[in-house]
Amino acid sequence: MTTRQGRAQSLTRACLLPLVLAFASCTKSEPHPAASSPTIRRLTEAQYRNVIADVFGEDIQVSGRFDRAERVDGLLETGTVSMGMTASAYERYDQLARAISAQVVDGRNRNVLIPCRPADTKAADRACAEQFYRHVGRYLYRRPLTDKEVSKRIEIADATTRKSADFYAGLAAGLSSLLVTPSFLYVSDHVETDPTGREFLDGYSRASRLSFFLWDTSPDEELLTAAEQGDLMTDRGLERQVARMLKSPRLENGVRAFFADMLGFDQFDTLEKDAVIYPAFTDTVARDAKEQALRTIVGFLLDENGDYRDLFTVRKTVLTRPLGMLYHAAVEDSAGWSDHEFSAGEPYAGLLTQLSFLALHSHPGKSSPTLRGRAIRELLLCQRIPDPPADVNFDGFNDPNTPNKTARQRLTAHATDASCSGCHRLMDPIGLAMETFDGAGQSRVTENGAVIDPSGDMDGRPFTDAVALAHVLRDDPALTNCFATRLYGYASHRTLGADERPWMEYLQKNFAKDGYRFRALAAQIAANQAFYAVQGAGDPTERQEKRP
Repeated sequence: MTTRQGRAQSLTRACLLPLVLAFASCTKSEPHPAASSPTIRRLTEAQYRNVIADVFGEDIQVSGRFDRAERVDGLLETGTVSMGMTASAYERYDQLARAISAQVVDGRNRNVLIPCRPADTKAADRACAEQFYRHVGRYLYRRPLTDKEVSKRIEIADATTRKSADFYAGLAAGLSSLLVTPSFLYVSDHVETDPTGREFLDGYSRASRLSFFLWDTSPDEELLTAAEQGDLMTDRGLERQVARMLKSPRLENGVRAFFADMLGFDQFDTLEKDAVIYPAFTDTVARDAKEQALRTIVGFLLDENGDYRDLFTVRKTVLTRPLGMLYHAAVEDSAGWSDHEFSAGEPYAGLLTQLSFLALHSHPGKSSPTLRGRAIRELLLCQRIPDPPADVNFDGFNDPNTPNKTARQRLTAHATDASCSGCHRLMDPIGLAMETFDGAGQSRVTENGAVIDPSGDMDGRPFTDAVALAHVLRDDPALTNCFATRLYGYASHRTLGADERPWMEYLQKNFAKDGYRFRALAAQIAANQAFYAVQGAGDPTERQEKRP
């Protein structure tokens, strides 16, 4: 840790809980993986939708409301481990399951999605039902169904067929029951022991962990076959599958899912802007702002294999015409996306100056240096900023009659209040660099008629404006250390333990050695035994059945 970083942390010791790991000193060999307890986590909404689309096709409509996980260590994905099942949530899943199953067996889809035909459409056909359930169940459960699981669905199908005199109604009933079981809705880690006595995830659990990490969906046929044949239990077989998956176009889905989680893009679901103050910021602009960031990330990290740090300084992006209005940029394509590169004289460079970041971390009717500064510390540097005290008084900052015209002037009160100054000294200076953008992300040079001063320093490193801040952030080792930590936590769906520090330091060191390339870091995680090392915690099937 540098002296400059040490000064910043000592300044805020009572306020800041740093989560960033320091770079490791060079080691001759890889540290032994630290084992964690097996997990059971609920599918996210996106994963649920992706699985249904993969198994049954994109034409199957999934219309319903899903519970959202609480953020843990900055990630919703990590919070899925603690999600139980309420009666209301189960009811919503049941309604979804019935609607999906009805579409699968209807006349438009049955000839494509059902691999057999009944001898009589008005009577039960156990052989056809078994063939169907074994086929789709393998993809839904991410493993072959047991004979008991298949028999239960056949019994449900038979009973419904007898009542309705409709084979397909019975088949749908059995499918519905598959879609509301813990084996589908929850991803469970199953454990086996190697000859040395160490415990690791079994092949099917490895396939699921790999697929949800890299593709944000369930394993495909090749990955399931590799699990069945034991290939994923060997270094060579594992590396072969990881290399294949990293070359697949589906990797884009995984990258989008991770960055949307890390950057808090779920907030777009509730984002509101005052239409009187920001008439150009429409729902279309909000949707395009999110997509702009994700397209920029995918294009730079995957298509160009770029250095992660340069995401914060790159001037190349994509725009739609509605976005162009807020960026004051001409966009030729009236209906689609156009490549665009901001010039050196413009105030836009990297993710921090895109509308997605600026608008998300602002109030409905005004900008917020504090929210923006906090977002940089927490989302990008893995540094925890406590919430403000319950009795904090914002009257001075919000008073419309205050003689202080700019946010910098109004925030001076926080710098002199002992209960606020520690945290605000971390957030406000870097947030003020972005005050040349209003609450909708539009560029400006004045506020209330007064010229805005965007200069400041970040932990002792000076900058003149938001673009210069982006360069300071780019060169901060905490940025890449945080990214490696977040990606590993996202991939493993859990909070990292103190005993994993040597492994994380090793991972961070290799991330630097590989030029901070996303694919290299993802491969280092996914093809390594540390990703699959666990400590046994009983029979995971028994743990699943205890859920409501």
